[in-house]
Amino acid sequence: MPEPLGADRLLALYRKMLLIRRFEERCNALFLQGRIPSTLHLYIGQEASATGVCSALRQDDFVLGTHRPHGHALAKDVSPRIIMAELMAKATGCCRGKGGSMHVGDVRQGVFPAVAIVGAGCPIAAGVGLSAKMRGTDQVAVAFHGEGAANEGDWHEALNMAAIWKLPVIYVCENNLYGASTHFDKVFRVAHVADRAAAYGMPGVTVDGNDVEAVRDAAITAVARARAGEGPTLLETLTYRQCGHSRSDACDYRPDDEEAEWKSRDPLTVTGARLLAEPHSLPQSALDEAEASVAAEIDDAIAFAEASPAPSPDELERYVYWEGD
Repeated sequence: MPEPLGADRLLALYRKMLLIRRFEERCNALFLQGRIPSTLHLYIGQEASATGVCSALRQDDFVLGTHRPHGHALAKDVSPRIIMAELMAKATGCCRGKGGSMHVGDVRQGVFPAVAIVGAGCPIAAGVGLSAKMRGTDQVAVAFHGEGAANEGDWHEALNMAAIWKLPVIYVCENNLYGASTHFDKVFRVAHVADRAAAYGMPGVTVDGNDVEAVRDAAITAVARARAGEGPTLLETLTYRQCGHSRSDACDYRPDDEEAEWKSRDPLTVTGARLLAEPHSLPQSALDEAEASVAAEIDDAIAFAEASPAPSPDELERYVYWEGD
C-alpha cells in the first residue's frame, strides 16, 4: 500500500486542485465577457481525478486528455500562462493559438494536445505505450476519458490491444454519470465501467473520484504495474461535474437532490476538512495562503495572455504537418 500523505504533500495536492477550480471559474467569467473566443467544457468538480492520477506520474510520463482538458494539463504542470493564452487564441499559447480550449497540451510536460473526439485518445495512448515498450523505457501513458467513451468502438479496441501486448497504459475513466445529458444507467448494464476490464484480462478498479488520496493510491498501484511490464489497468474515478456539459448546457436534466449530494462531497471541501482535522491539524491560514497564491498565479496568466500577440497570418499553414522542430 502507498504511504499515507503528510500534511505538506496533501496541502500541495489541495493547492493543485484549487488552481484547477479557480482557473476554470475565471475561464467561465472570461467567456461570458467575450474574452475567450470558443466554447468551454469545464472541469469544475472533477479536480481530484486528474490531480490524484498525475501526482503518481513522472514528468517524462505521458497524458492524453479529452474535450474537457484544462484540468488534465494543469495537473501535469502545464503552465497556466500558455493554457490561458491558447484559450484566448494568442501566439504564445501552447498550440500557437490554433487549438483552443479542446486541444491544450504541452509535450515538454508529457501532455499531448488533447483530442476532442470522444474516446479517440485511447488508441493513441496504446500507441504511446507501444512506443515506450519498443524503446525499452519504463514510461507510462495515461488516457483520461469519460464513461461515454467506454461505449465507443475505439475504446474497446484500444483496451484489447493494450492488454494483449501488455502495454504500459492506464485508462482513467472519469465517470461523472452523464454523457452530455444521458445518464449512465440508460446506456450501461454493468454497475461500473471498471467491471468491463475483466473481458480484456486487465485489472479494473473503481475509486471515489472526489477523494484525491484514494485516486492517488490507486494510480500509484496501476503505474507500478505498468512500469514492471505487467500491462494496463482500467481505473474508474467516480466523480461529478458541477457545471453543464458545455457552456450551452443549463443542466436542467439533473435532479436537485443529486446535485446537492455530490456538491456536499466537493473535492476541495473534502480535502480542506482533512487538512484542518487531526492528524494534520493545519491552521485555516494555510488554506487561505493557498487561495491567495492561486489567485495571483491566475491573474498573472490572464495578464500574460492578454499582452500576447495574435498569431500572424503567415503562420496559417505552419504546423498543419509535422516539420521536425
